[in-house]
Amino acid sequence: MPAVDRKRVVIAFVVLCALYNLGEGIGGHVFHSLAIVGACLVAMLAAAWPLGRWLGFKGYDAYALEWRRSTFLLLSGGLVMALLLKYTAVCVGMALGVYTARPPETAAAAAMSFASSLPWALVVTFVPSMAEDLLTRGFLYRAMRVQWVSWVFVVVSAVFYMVNHVYRMSAGVGEWLMLFCFGLAYATAVVRAGTLWLAVGLHWGWNLANQLIDTVLPYDIALPAWSPILSAAAHVVMLGVLFAVPTNLEGDDLHADPA
Repeated sequence: MPAVDRKRVVIAFVVLCALYNLGEGIGGHVFHSLAIVGACLVAMLAAAWPLGRWLGFKGYDAYALEWRRSTFLLLSGGLVMALLLKYTAVCVGMALGVYTARPPETAAAAAMSFASSLPWALVVTFVPSMAEDLLTRGFLYRAMRVQWVSWVFVVVSAVFYMVNHVYRMSAGVGEWLMLFCFGLAYATAVVRAGTLWLAVGLHWGWNLANQLIDTVLPYDIALPAWSPILSAAAHVVMLGVLFAVPTNLEGDDLHADPA
Protein backbone atom coordinates (compact mmCIF):
# COMPACT_ATOMS: atom_id res chain seq x y z
CA MET A 1 0.00 0.00 0.00
CA PRO A 2 1.28 3.49 -0.81
CA ALA A 3 1.80 5.85 2.09
CA VAL A 4 -1.18 7.95 3.12
CA ASP A 5 -1.17 11.62 2.10
CA ARG A 6 -4.33 12.96 3.73
CA LYS A 7 -4.25 16.25 1.86
CA ARG A 8 -4.25 14.45 -1.47
CA VAL A 9 -7.07 12.19 -0.32
CA VAL A 10 -9.19 15.19 0.65
CA ILE A 11 -8.44 17.06 -2.60
CA ALA A 12 -9.24 14.00 -4.74
CA PHE A 13 -12.49 13.44 -2.86
CA VAL A 14 -13.55 17.08 -3.25
CA VAL A 15 -12.83 17.01 -7.00
CA LEU A 16 -14.81 13.82 -7.57
CA CYS A 17 -17.66 14.96 -5.35
CA ALA A 18 -17.81 18.34 -7.10
CA LEU A 19 -17.92 16.79 -10.59
CA TYR A 20 -20.63 14.35 -9.56
CA ASN A 21 -22.83 16.97 -7.93
CA LEU A 22 -22.18 19.51 -10.66
CA GLY A 23 -23.81 17.11 -13.09
CA GLU A 24 -26.86 16.46 -10.95
CA GLY A 25 -27.20 20.01 -9.64
CA ILE A 26 -26.43 22.15 -12.69
CA GLY A 27 -27.23 19.67 -15.43
CA GLY A 28 -30.24 18.02 -13.86
CA HIS A 29 -31.90 20.70 -11.78
CA VAL A 30 -30.90 23.97 -13.47
CA PHE A 31 -30.70 23.18 -17.18
CA HIS A 32 -32.64 19.86 -17.11
CA SER A 33 -30.15 18.55 -19.63
CA LEU A 34 -29.25 14.87 -19.78
CA ALA A 35 -26.29 15.79 -22.00
CA ILE A 36 -24.79 18.05 -19.30
CA VAL A 37 -25.39 15.42 -16.62
CA GLY A 38 -23.71 12.78 -18.74
CA ALA A 39 -20.76 15.01 -19.62
CA CYS A 40 -20.09 15.77 -15.94
CA LEU A 41 -20.32 12.11 -14.94
CA VAL A 42 -18.04 11.01 -17.78
CA ALA A 43 -15.61 13.77 -16.76
CA MET A 44 -15.72 12.47 -13.20
CA LEU A 45 -14.99 8.91 -14.27
CA ALA A 46 -12.18 10.13 -16.53
CA ALA A 47 -10.68 12.23 -13.72
CA ALA A 48 -10.83 9.28 -11.32
CA TRP A 49 -7.99 7.46 -13.12
CA PRO A 50 -5.29 10.20 -12.86
CA LEU A 51 -6.49 11.00 -9.35
CA GLY A 52 -6.02 7.35 -8.44
CA ARG A 53 -2.47 7.54 -9.82
CA TRP A 54 -1.90 10.75 -7.86
CA LEU A 55 -2.97 8.95 -4.69
CA GLY A 56 -0.31 6.31 -5.27
CA PHE A 57 -2.33 3.56 -6.92
CA LYS A 58 -2.22 2.24 -10.48
CA GLY A 59 -5.47 4.00 -11.41
CA TYR A 60 -8.95 2.64 -10.88
CA ASP A 61 -7.70 0.16 -8.29
CA ALA A 62 -7.88 3.17 -5.94
CA TYR A 63 -11.63 2.49 -5.92
CA ALA A 64 -11.50 -1.34 -5.84
CA LEU A 65 -12.22 -1.42 -9.59
CA GLU A 66 -9.29 -3.49 -10.80
CA TRP A 67 -10.21 -6.24 -13.28
CA ARG A 68 -10.00 -9.71 -11.77
CA ARG A 69 -10.87 -13.25 -12.80
CA SER A 70 -14.19 -12.93 -10.97
CA THR A 71 -15.13 -9.47 -12.26
CA PHE A 72 -17.40 -10.51 -15.13
CA LEU A 73 -19.21 -13.02 -12.93
CA LEU A 74 -19.75 -10.43 -10.18
CA LEU A 75 -20.88 -7.70 -12.58
CA SER A 76 -23.27 -9.89 -14.56
CA GLY A 77 -24.51 -11.75 -11.47
CA GLY A 78 -25.32 -8.49 -9.71
CA LEU A 79 -27.05 -7.20 -12.84
CA VAL A 80 -29.29 -10.27 -13.13
CA MET A 81 -30.10 -10.31 -9.40
CA ALA A 82 -31.23 -6.69 -9.42
CA LEU A 83 -33.31 -7.15 -12.57
CA LEU A 84 -35.12 -10.13 -11.03
CA LEU A 85 -35.68 -8.33 -7.73
CA LYS A 86 -37.17 -5.29 -9.47
CA TYR A 87 -39.53 -7.49 -11.46
CA THR A 88 -40.52 -9.34 -8.29
CA ALA A 89 -41.05 -6.10 -6.40
CA VAL A 90 -43.41 -4.82 -9.11
CA CYS A 91 -45.35 -8.12 -9.08
CA VAL A 92 -45.68 -7.95 -5.29
CA GLY A 93 -46.71 -4.30 -5.56
CA MET A 94 -49.46 -5.23 -8.00
CA ALA A 95 -50.71 -7.96 -5.69
CA LEU A 96 -50.82 -5.48 -2.78
CA GLY A 97 -52.47 -2.71 -4.78
CA VAL A 98 -49.44 -0.41 -4.67
CA TYR A 99 -49.21 -0.66 -8.46
CA THR A 100 -51.93 -1.15 -11.04
CA ALA A 101 -51.25 -2.91 -14.30
CA ARG A 102 -51.69 -1.03 -17.56
CA PRO A 103 -52.96 -2.78 -20.68
CA PRO A 104 -49.87 -4.30 -22.31
CA GLU A 105 -48.78 -3.60 -25.84
CA THR A 106 -48.93 -6.34 -28.40
CA ALA A 107 -46.09 -8.82 -28.14
CA ALA A 108 -44.52 -7.50 -31.33
CA ALA A 109 -44.73 -3.87 -30.20
CA ALA A 110 -43.35 -4.73 -26.76
CA ALA A 111 -40.43 -6.66 -28.27
CA MET A 112 -39.64 -3.78 -30.64
CA SER A 113 -39.84 -1.22 -27.82
CA PHE A 114 -37.55 -3.32 -25.63
CA ALA A 115 -35.01 -3.88 -28.40
CA SER A 116 -34.89 -0.21 -29.34
CA SER A 117 -34.64 0.96 -25.71
CA LEU A 118 -32.02 -1.52 -24.52
CA PRO A 119 -28.77 -0.09 -26.03
CA TRP A 120 -29.47 3.46 -24.83
CA ALA A 121 -30.74 2.25 -21.44
CA LEU A 122 -27.57 0.21 -20.86
CA VAL A 123 -25.41 3.31 -21.30
CA VAL A 124 -27.52 5.91 -19.48
CA THR A 125 -27.89 3.64 -16.45
CA PHE A 126 -24.33 2.30 -16.32
CA VAL A 127 -22.50 5.65 -16.26
CA PRO A 128 -24.36 7.21 -13.28
CA SER A 129 -24.36 3.91 -11.40
CA MET A 130 -20.60 3.52 -11.80
CA ALA A 131 -19.95 7.17 -10.92
CA GLU A 132 -21.96 7.08 -7.72
CA ASP A 133 -20.58 3.70 -6.66
CA LEU A 134 -17.05 5.00 -7.14
CA LEU A 135 -17.75 8.06 -5.01
CA THR A 136 -19.90 6.67 -2.19
CA ARG A 137 -18.36 3.22 -1.88
CA GLY A 138 -15.13 2.64 -3.79
CA PHE A 139 -13.38 5.80 -2.60
CA LEU A 140 -14.29 5.16 1.03
CA TYR A 141 -13.32 1.51 0.84
CA ARG A 142 -9.92 1.80 -0.82
CA ALA A 143 -8.64 5.32 -1.59
CA MET A 144 -9.19 6.62 1.94
CA ARG A 145 -6.98 3.78 3.30
CA VAL A 146 -9.13 3.32 6.40
CA GLN A 147 -8.97 -0.07 8.09
CA TRP A 148 -12.74 -0.43 8.21
CA VAL A 149 -14.68 -2.76 10.43
CA SER A 150 -17.21 -4.12 7.95
CA TRP A 151 -20.42 -3.02 9.61
CA VAL A 152 -19.01 0.48 10.22
CA PHE A 153 -18.08 0.81 6.54
CA VAL A 154 -21.54 -0.37 5.49
CA VAL A 155 -23.34 2.14 7.72
CA VAL A 156 -21.05 5.06 6.86
CA SER A 157 -21.29 4.33 3.14
CA ALA A 158 -25.08 3.95 3.32
CA VAL A 159 -25.48 7.29 5.12
CA PHE A 160 -23.19 9.01 2.60
CA TYR A 161 -25.12 7.44 -0.28
CA MET A 162 -28.38 8.71 1.19
CA VAL A 163 -27.06 12.23 1.80
CA ASN A 164 -25.53 12.32 -1.68
CA HIS A 165 -29.13 12.30 -2.98
CA VAL A 166 -29.66 15.74 -1.48
CA TYR A 167 -32.11 16.75 -4.19
CA ARG A 168 -34.42 13.89 -3.20
CA MET A 169 -34.47 14.59 0.54
CA SER A 170 -37.65 16.64 0.22
CA ALA A 171 -39.55 13.52 -0.88
CA GLY A 172 -39.95 12.43 2.74
CA VAL A 173 -39.00 9.70 5.18
CA GLY A 174 -40.00 6.87 2.85
CA GLU A 175 -37.47 8.10 0.31
CA TRP A 176 -34.76 8.38 2.98
CA LEU A 177 -35.46 4.83 4.12
CA MET A 178 -35.33 3.54 0.56
CA LEU A 179 -32.00 5.25 -0.17
CA PHE A 180 -30.51 4.02 3.11
CA CYS A 181 -31.53 0.43 2.35
CA PHE A 182 -30.05 0.77 -1.14
CA GLY A 183 -26.82 1.97 0.44
CA LEU A 184 -26.75 -0.88 2.96
CA ALA A 185 -27.14 -3.52 0.24
CA TYR A 186 -24.58 -2.05 -2.16
CA ALA A 187 -21.99 -1.41 0.57
CA THR A 188 -22.47 -4.97 1.85
CA ALA A 189 -21.72 -6.18 -1.68
CA VAL A 190 -18.36 -4.38 -1.50
CA VAL A 191 -17.23 -5.95 1.76
CA ARG A 192 -18.54 -9.40 0.82
CA ALA A 193 -16.73 -9.47 -2.54
CA GLY A 194 -13.71 -7.30 -1.68
CA THR A 195 -14.26 -5.33 -4.89
CA LEU A 196 -16.66 -2.69 -6.16
CA TRP A 197 -17.81 -4.65 -9.20
CA LEU A 198 -20.61 -6.58 -7.51
CA ALA A 199 -22.09 -3.34 -6.16
CA VAL A 200 -21.84 -1.78 -9.63
CA GLY A 201 -23.71 -4.74 -11.12
CA LEU A 202 -26.49 -4.52 -8.53
CA HIS A 203 -26.85 -0.74 -8.79
CA TRP A 204 -26.72 -0.80 -12.58
CA GLY A 205 -29.24 -3.65 -12.72
CA TRP A 206 -31.75 -1.80 -10.54
CA ASN A 207 -31.43 1.42 -12.55
CA LEU A 208 -31.64 -0.53 -15.81
CA ALA A 209 -34.78 -2.29 -14.59
CA ASN A 210 -36.36 1.07 -13.80
CA GLN A 211 -35.74 2.10 -17.42
CA LEU A 212 -37.02 -1.10 -19.03
CA ILE A 213 -39.75 -2.40 -16.72
CA ASP A 214 -42.53 -0.58 -18.60
CA THR A 215 -41.75 -2.51 -21.77
CA VAL A 216 -42.04 -5.82 -19.90
CA LEU A 217 -44.59 -5.18 -17.15
CA PRO A 218 -46.41 -1.85 -17.66
CA TYR A 219 -47.83 -0.35 -14.46
CA ASP A 220 -48.95 2.85 -12.76
CA ILE A 221 -48.29 3.77 -9.14
CA ALA A 222 -51.55 3.72 -7.18
CA LEU A 223 -50.08 4.31 -3.70
CA PRO A 224 -47.02 6.58 -4.05
CA ALA A 225 -46.18 6.49 -0.33
CA TRP A 226 -45.70 2.71 -0.45
CA SER A 227 -43.66 2.47 -3.64
CA PRO A 228 -40.30 3.40 -2.00
CA ILE A 229 -41.08 0.97 0.83
CA LEU A 230 -41.33 -1.88 -1.68
CA SER A 231 -38.01 -0.86 -3.23
CA ALA A 232 -36.43 -0.70 0.23
CA ALA A 233 -37.78 -4.18 1.04
CA ALA A 234 -36.34 -5.54 -2.22
CA HIS A 235 -32.92 -4.27 -1.19
CA VAL A 236 -33.24 -5.81 2.26
CA VAL A 237 -33.85 -9.12 0.48
CA MET A 238 -30.84 -8.36 -1.73
CA LEU A 239 -28.72 -7.75 1.36
CA GLY A 240 -29.75 -11.14 2.75
CA VAL A 241 -28.90 -12.92 -0.50
CA LEU A 242 -25.46 -11.28 -0.48
CA PHE A 243 -24.49 -13.29 2.58
CA ALA A 244 -24.39 -16.33 0.30
CA VAL A 245 -21.51 -14.66 -1.60
CA PRO A 246 -18.11 -16.00 -0.46
CA THR A 247 -16.19 -13.25 1.30
CA ASN A 248 -13.21 -11.58 -0.33
CA LEU A 249 -13.21 -13.73 -3.44
CA GLU A 250 -9.63 -12.99 -4.48
CA GLY A 251 -7.93 -12.04 -1.26
CA ASP A 252 -8.41 -8.28 -1.01
CA ASP A 253 -7.08 -7.72 2.52
CA LEU A 254 -6.56 -4.00 2.13
CA HIS A 255 -9.44 -2.63 4.13
CA ALA A 256 -12.76 -4.03 5.21
CA ASP A 257 -12.83 -7.11 7.41
CA PRO A 258 -15.06 -9.82 5.92
CA ALA A 259 -18.70 -9.32 6.92
